[in-house]
Amino acid sequence: MKTILVTGGAGFIGSNFIKLVLQKTDYSVVNFDKLTYAGNLENLKEITSNYQFIKGDIADSTDLHLLDKYELDYIINFAAETHVDRSIDSPNIFTHTNVLGTQNLLNLALKKKVSNFVQISTDEVYGSIGTAEPSTENSVLNPTSPYSASKTAADLIALSYHKTFDLKLNITRCSNNYGPFQFPEKLIPLMINNARNDKALPVYGDGKNIRDWIYVEDHCEAVLSVMEKGRSGEIYNIGGNAEKQNLEVVQLILNVLNKPEELIRFVTDRKAHDRRYAIDFSKITTELGWKPKTDFKSGMEKTINWYLSNKAWLNNVVSGEYQEYYRKMYGER
Repeated sequence: MKTILVTGGAGFIGSNFIKLVLQKTDYSVVNFDKLTYAGNLENLKEITSNYQFIKGDIADSTDLHLLDKYELDYIINFAAETHVDRSIDSPNIFTHTNVLGTQNLLNLALKKKVSNFVQISTDEVYGSIGTAEPSTENSVLNPTSPYSASKTAADLIALSYHKTFDLKLNITRCSNNYGPFQFPEKLIPLMINNARNDKALPVYGDGKNIRDWIYVEDHCEAVLSVMEKGRSGEIYNIGGNAEKQNLEVVQLILNVLNKPEELIRFVTDRKAHDRRYAIDFSKITTELGWKPKTDFKSGMEKTINWYLSNKAWLNNVVSGEYQEYYRKMYGER
């Protein structure tokens, strides 16, 4: 049985990926996660076999020695600080985890002689594209936040390991994910949580910033496909073919929940807030036969229903230090 090391596997996308792998394949999984505020082992509580959890920090090379005894066939690096607002507030953490942590894992991959290393990146590395055509894998990199800059740096370091050390690897750059178990600092779960409690829904600027959205399970299936079939050294964009203004997303949530639009509160725009991301993902479709299965409307209905059915999970994570963070980052200003 082959083994996948999944870093950041207790987080939103990582936990969904682990569940997909264990449900649909015969791989075993080692989950290596620091368990920061966004990591929650409750996301994986139903898993009982072919799975091992190790608590550790990818940016701490000593912690990575905990993996010495494992034979690893693949490494999928989901571990990252990902929230743009937090990167503006505390940029050093993002460089430490996203850059140094990735390099530590690349060194581990060389040591373990893995069959493939998949670096999970983001469409934000391309920067705002305005009215231009969607970004391809060959588009110029133009990050504008400490978060996207740290992911860009990690991508370039990963490519250097492929070119210099012939490490087998791929980079995936995905658009905005949504779905179950997403920490409610991100747009969709934040708005669902606030709307269900009749609280104000804070929308940056005029709400017309555009993002492409993909249901998390579709993203996970794409990553698995790249891990197994991707051409070494190649980058693959992963998109949902669902460009929406932020305001459209918020209005859809209010409509589904039968809540009034008067709950929307426009707040001071985020610094260097990119206007539009959009990616061309025809390469992964042509080469690997992947395309998204979930349309935005049905994906959102599933997502909203999940959060409404898992109020205990929401109430558990929306507590403690998050309350103060919420007040600071999302309060009316």
